[in-house]
Amino acid sequence: MIEGFTALYIFMLAGFTGYEVISRVPVILHTPLMSGSNFVHGIVLVGAMVALGHAETDMEILIGFIGVLLGAGNAVGGYVVTERMLEMFKSSKEAK
Repeated sequence: MIEGFTALYIFMLAGFTGYEVISRVPVILHTPLMSGSNFVHGIVLVGAMVALGHAETDMEILIGFIGVLLGAGNAVGGYVVTERMLEMFKSSKEAK
């Protein structure tokens, strides 16, 4: 049972730290930094899947599932933002 509370504490601490770090990034730098760090999102997702694979109690499984869900959303969102950013550099003229 104590391991579940430790996992919950680590999850909450990581969430708070991530929010504080991201909220302090200037808006103009957010998109280039996000597109440059998509590999980090993939690593986070793999780590969450490993944690979910080692989960034994219901609480650990729930936290692991939430971690995988948020990690996948973060990775997909990073690639969506990168795609939108790259669209800005395309010519507005249609090729004929």
